[in-house]
Amino acid sequence: MMRAMVAIESPHNPAIRAAIALRERRNRVESGLTLVDGARECRRAIDAGTVVETAFTCTSILHSPEALRAMSALHARSIEPVEVSERAFAKLAFGDRAEGMVLVVRVPSTRLDDLRVGAAPLLLVTEDVEKPGNLGAIIRTADAAGCDAVIAIDGTDLFNPNVIRASTGMVFSMPLAAAAADEAISWLRQHDTRIVAARVGAECAYTDADLRGPLALVLGSEAAGLSNAWRGPDVEGVRLPMLGVADSLNVSATAAILAFEARRQRGTPNLRSTST
Repeated sequence: MMRAMVAIESPHNPAIRAAIALRERRNRVESGLTLVDGARECRRAIDAGTVVETAFTCTSILHSPEALRAMSALHARSIEPVEVSERAFAKLAFGDRAEGMVLVVRVPSTRLDDLRVGAAPLLLVTEDVEKPGNLGAIIRTADAAGCDAVIAIDGTDLFNPNVIRASTGMVFSMPLAAAAADEAISWLRQHDTRIVAARVGAECAYTDADLRGPLALVLGSEAAGLSNAWRGPDVEGVRLPMLGVADSLNVSATAAILAFEARRQRGTPNLRSTST
């Protein structure tokens, strides 16, 4: 690739500083913008039609096949990148892979009222899952298991740049919503969706539960579990039998087990090979 003309040389350039400020949640909330770092994540954001406000590129290090595909996706959308120096890019990038592209994008809507699902949806609902790595892994699992949406409860930051990275960019293609617990429960009832909550003390093992039909699988944080909002008479509990010393699983592992058991019970049309 021919080296582009550098438009931004200094890491102290106002555009660089404004982008870096988006690492802080307060600035993301105020601006409605977030950062996307990593070639694969950038490509998936672009392919999903996410509004790209600024595309920063550093062509001297943009040479992996995935990075070149991301650049092609930019060109296909007629998005003109801003070329930055390696010094400026080192300040801008925050992931563990410097791949030569960082995007500033507009955060898609996460209003529950905007969520559209089809008949007999399979939903994952997370409550108080704050660790970006766990939340991103759950969104990635939801995509792999063919879930219809992920609903995050209690102020979880779905578009934290680290969630985006952990999800490998699936936040842009997986329908997402954020809501309070009572709002989500009301919405699920209105949509005639059964609620099945993962609980340590539940009587029913997950393998004995019927996970077909319109279904929301609800998971809480490892530290606190689920709030009392999920203990109503119409909330079914399931447990994962623990056969070793540990008394619980990582929440993203629990999500994967339950989601794929639900998928197994429903059948796996158009099954594709797994990848990492």
